[in-house]
Amino acid sequence: MDRNNNDRLQRADLQGTWAMEANEALEGTTGEERDEARRLYGLEPAESIRDRKMSLFARGWWGTTSQTFGGAKYLEDARELGGQDVAFLGAPYDGGTTYRPGTRFGPEALRRVGTSSFNPGFGVDLNRSLVSADLGNIQVIPSNLEKSFDQIAKALAFVAEREVFPVVLGGDHAIGYPDVRGISPYIDGNIGIIHFDRHADLSEDSLDERMHGSPFFHATNIPNAPPSNLVQIGIGGWSSAPEWFKTARERNATMITIDDIDRYGMERVLEYALEVAWKNAKAVWLSFDIDSVDPAFAPGTGTPVAGGLTPREVLYMLRGIAREGLVGMEIVEVSPPYDVADITTLLGVTVIREVLGSLVVAGKLGRKPKDMPEEPYRIPALERREQ
Repeated sequence: MDRNNNDRLQRADLQGTWAMEANEALEGTTGEERDEARRLYGLEPAESIRDRKMSLFARGWWGTTSQTFGGAKYLEDARELGGQDVAFLGAPYDGGTTYRPGTRFGPEALRRVGTSSFNPGFGVDLNRSLVSADLGNIQVIPSNLEKSFDQIAKALAFVAEREVFPVVLGGDHAIGYPDVRGISPYIDGNIGIIHFDRHADLSEDSLDERMHGSPFFHATNIPNAPPSNLVQIGIGGWSSAPEWFKTARERNATMITIDDIDRYGMERVLEYALEVAWKNAKAVWLSFDIDSVDPAFAPGTGTPVAGGLTPREVLYMLRGIAREGLVGMEIVEVSPPYDVADITTLLGVTVIREVLGSLVVAGKLGRKPKDMPEEPYRIPALERREQ
């Protein structure tokens, strides 16, 4: 009932009071059962999470996604994972960003911007060759980097344990460390890392935290991810930290600059990168930072650096890398707020499809089309490795 402006306002007159009473009507068995189902579907969170009502994969309001990647089946109940070829999972964390934030919106954008599942240059339709699932987003904690690391590592471990190929949709590059941490226990031997980036990301910390400039300092502290199997491609420009190069020198990591690619050519660089990453390794992880590509083609990123790779160069090298086999991949630093007409996001989606298509053609993942004719040409670097 409306009160006259002269009447004294009472607590019972407030809409807030009405909302409290209305909320009570929402409580009860039905709501509790729904919340419990969400926790079961999203799995138990990492041990460091104090609120045990939270889940590993975001469900309910926090887990709302408008689309899945490439039309993959959404697994609301994560316990159904197993037997698929590929699992897409978002890591919408940008608390490790030191310059321009916004990559928390990367997973949603990568799911939204679609491409065809068929490429005539590959002769495969990914929707026919792969059984894919989208687990939604990992429940990260925006204000807590280390707890988010624990959540991400546990999510990757969950996928790796079920022998499904993970495609992680970032997120800033801080997630690179927990991604490797999560899969490492499930590799019976060493893991090589091939890392595309304009930045080496080898600082122990930045601003007193393990930020997006630190993932490979910590990833290469993992016993079976030795720095001698770390290959970084595209490094250089006026956005580097001196300590990265000191760390790389001390740990015997391998840096390939843009100038190296210009001088020696993609074939020799590709052959050498594969040689280093696979030396005494049982598996290779691909970490692709979109800022490895020149900002003319990929403006939507947190720390753009002029003079990067072209999309054609990147896609060619990725074909060669993927055809040797991969254990999983991440794509990071896609920042939609800085994008122009979705061109950065489109490139990110193309990178994922290029890798998956190459794995299928090489017989490393899914099902290669029956009676597929021999390709008219092969990548020379791979032919030399077979000799």
